Amino acid sequence: MPEGHSVHRIARQFDRNFIGKALSASSPQGRFAEGAALLDGREAISVQAVGKQMFLETEGDLWLRVHLGLYGAWDFAGEILLDPTIASANGRMGQTNQRGTTLGEDETIMDDDGENSLSSIGAPRRSRVHVRMSEDTRGLAEENLEWPPPAIGQVRLRLMTDITAADLRGPTACVLQTPDEMLASVAKLGPDPLVGDPAENEERFVRAVRKRGTAIALLLMDQAVVSGIGNVYRAEMLFRARLNPHTKGKDIPEDIVRQLWADWAYLLPIGVETGQMMTMDGLTDADYRAAMARRDDRHWVYHRAGLPCRLCGTEIVLEELGARKLYWCPRCQA
Repeated sequence: MPEGHSVHRIARQFDRNFIGKALSASSPQGRFAEGAALLDGREAISVQAVGKQMFLETEGDLWLRVHLGLYGAWDFAGEILLDPTIASANGRMGQTNQRGTTLGEDETIMDDDGENSLSSIGAPRRSRVHVRMSEDTRGLAEENLEWPPPAIGQVRLRLMTDITAADLRGPTACVLQTPDEMLASVAKLGPDPLVGDPAENEERFVRAVRKRGTAIALLLMDQAVVSGIGNVYRAEMLFRARLNPHTKGKDIPEDIVRQLWADWAYLLPIGVETGQMMTMDGLTDADYRAAMARRDDRHWVYHRAGLPCRLCGTEIVLEELGARKLYWCPRCQA
């Protein structure tokens, strides 16, 4: 399932390419035909991501709420602001893109403070890409691309300007809302480090965790407790905190809960900027490039069942909790 960083990146694309422009809306699949007809011709006013959901405001007090769920993704085509991660996905955004991003040798990967980041993200270049339909359509010359691109497959909603198209496929939710309905949807979500007041967000998270007798591994996945965390970030954050995933929220010391929040507030912007769920710090340039390119070099415990812990050598455990896979080190997280 797409995690919070992906949805924030999608919102950023909409902000750069759609806001302030009139939308042409259609539902090639037909399942959102009435909603598309209401959106068609309206100007996009603003866009906001909260956790795993995106809210697009259009003129006339009409909001589009999209929750990608397990299978949803946006395919962008036309003139879009492109960074290495979007290029590697050929315009697709929303899925976890665990296959990685290969960086060129001329990509600067350390910022002025020595933090792992991609300076190229800050000044992305415009490029024309096509909707990723299949492997055999990759590499088509720009002059051979049809505009607008054909809607192939199950496209629930297509939004277009004169130069950019965004196709939505497989979402869990794609609905129109009034302003009050939009605010009610946001109110049901836990705090997002990139939305709202930082201090208030932290306090909401601490209160929600410390009053519950539920395992912290389940609480971190509860979008009413905290927004945006999925299976990957959950496993990695618990390892980084050296916290047993079965510890009840109410039994975790307050300072540790605050450390969890601070770590989420630290990791989420990295994911937004790089397009990858980068959870290992202090890497050399060579190791960072490898981590960006391959999931196996990027994480402490996620997807490493049966392999030795990178710190203590203990075999990483895989178990099922809340119908989701949980990876952890029984020694480091004892």
